[in-house]
Amino acid sequence: MKIGFIGGGNMAEALIKGIRDKGQGVRENIFVSEPRDDRRRYLEQTHGIKTTSSNKEVAYSCNIIILAVKPQNMEAVLDEISPDITVEKTVVSIAAGITLAYLSSKLKTKKLIRIMPNTPALVQKGMSVMSLCECFSDNDILVVREIFMSVGEVLTLPEKYMDAVTAVSGSGPAFIAFFIEAMIEAGVKLGLSEENAFTLAVQTTVGTARLLETGMPPSKLREMVTSPGGTTAAGLKAFDDKGFKKIVSDAIMAAKNRAEELGRKE
Repeated sequence: MKIGFIGGGNMAEALIKGIRDKGQGVRENIFVSEPRDDRRRYLEQTHGIKTTSSNKEVAYSCNIIILAVKPQNMEAVLDEISPDITVEKTVVSIAAGITLAYLSSKLKTKKLIRIMPNTPALVQKGMSVMSLCECFSDNDILVVREIFMSVGEVLTLPEKYMDAVTAVSGSGPAFIAFFIEAMIEAGVKLGLSEENAFTLAVQTTVGTARLLETGMPPSKLREMVTSPGGTTAAGLKAFDDKGFKKIVSDAIMAAKNRAEELGRKE
C-alpha cells in the first residue's frame, strides 16, 4: 500500500509524522508532490521520504492519494491528475468546502473520502471528521481511518454536516487562539509580563480542556468556578453584557457560510 500526498504543507507533514510514529508504514510507502524545492528538501531530510514536483507521478504510483491543497487550487489539481486516477484508487480530500459530488464529477474512482482535520494534528491531538460514500470495503476505510487516527481522534458523519464541522473544529483552533491572545493582552495591561501572561492563559486553557475531556459538561465546570458575587461572576456578566455567545455564534456561522461558498463547485 503506497500513500501519496499532493501538497507537502503542515497538515501533510503532520500526517506523515503520525504514520511514521505509529509504525504504520515504511518510508518507501510515502510519496509527496510539492512545488517548492526547499520544502521538498526539508521533507526528504526530516522524514526520509521520497518527494517529487509532479502531482501526476504521485497520482499514478500511489493507491491512496491525499489531496492536501488549498480549495482554490483544487480544480487545477484535479484536472491535472484525473487521467491517472483509476477506479481502484482511493482519493481523500482535506480541503475545506470541496464536496464528494464535486470530486466525483472530476475523477473516475468512486472511492472518495472527504475529511476535515484540524491544526492540533501537528501535535497528534487533532480532530478529524470524515464523510464517504457506501462503496468502500471495511478494509479500505480502516486504512484511511488509521492514517488520521495517528494524529488524533476521528469521527464519521454524513456530509451534510461538514460545513458546520469546518466552522467548529476546522476554524475552531484559530478562534480559541484569538481568545487566548485577548487574555494575554489583558494580563499585560494589568501589569503582568507577556511571558507570565502567556503561561497563565495557555496553562489555564490546557487544564480546562483536560477537565472537559473527563466528560464534565462545560456548564458544570463554569458553575464550579463561579461563586455568587465573586470575581468570575463579575467577568461572566461582562461577557453577557457584550453579547459574547452571539459573537461566537456569528463567527462560527460566518465560517460555515464561507465553507459553503468554497463548495459551490458542483
